[in-house]
Amino acid sequence: MSGANKRFAPACDRNRAPILSVLQDCLPPSGHLLEISSGTGQHAAAFSSVFPGLQWQPTDLKENLASIFAWREDVQCGNMAEPFELDLAEYQWPLKRYDAMVCINAIHIVPWALVERLFEGAGLTLKPGGCFFVYGPYEYEDRPLEPSNRQFDEWLKARDGESGIRRFEAVNQLALEHGLVLTEDRSMPANNRAIWWTKDSL
Repeated sequence: MSGANKRFAPACDRNRAPILSVLQDCLPPSGHLLEISSGTGQHAAAFSSVFPGLQWQPTDLKENLASIFAWREDVQCGNMAEPFELDLAEYQWPLKRYDAMVCINAIHIVPWALVERLFEGAGLTLKPGGCFFVYGPYEYEDRPLEPSNRQFDEWLKARDGESGIRRFEAVNQLALEHGLVLTEDRSMPANNRAIWWTKDSL
């Protein structure tokens, strides 16, 4: 059953080590972490084993949960929780508070309205001092898109007019509106960015 449901994304293998190096700088050593849009489950399986003090909660759309379950079954990592369904378009954010949130390669995929919902959720569910980490490509007002990202942006928009590489400044404004303070914006391989915010303690 595990092998039949387990999906594999080559990009997850390529970016796993660079992302992990940043997560080791920004995630708390213990507590509860909520991952939004866990995809195949590869990242949750890989990262949860490196952070044994963090209870890693993967989530995604219903049709993606079987693969996450399969990866969880394979790694047998006690701190990787069973995934649950989270559709940003419909999800009612829980009263439970998390110490950290992670969202990898989703902001340029989902419509802008769901990016807004994502940051609303981060503001509601993160504990004061909690970390919200995102990874992916971004555009900046003071410099043009890199050629590879320009091609990727065109491909995204041709596939779905509501997706596309987001302006960092617009995303950061959303963060500010929900009580999240920019902590660091770090350059990553293949013209990606690792960005994280801290929930305001006030």
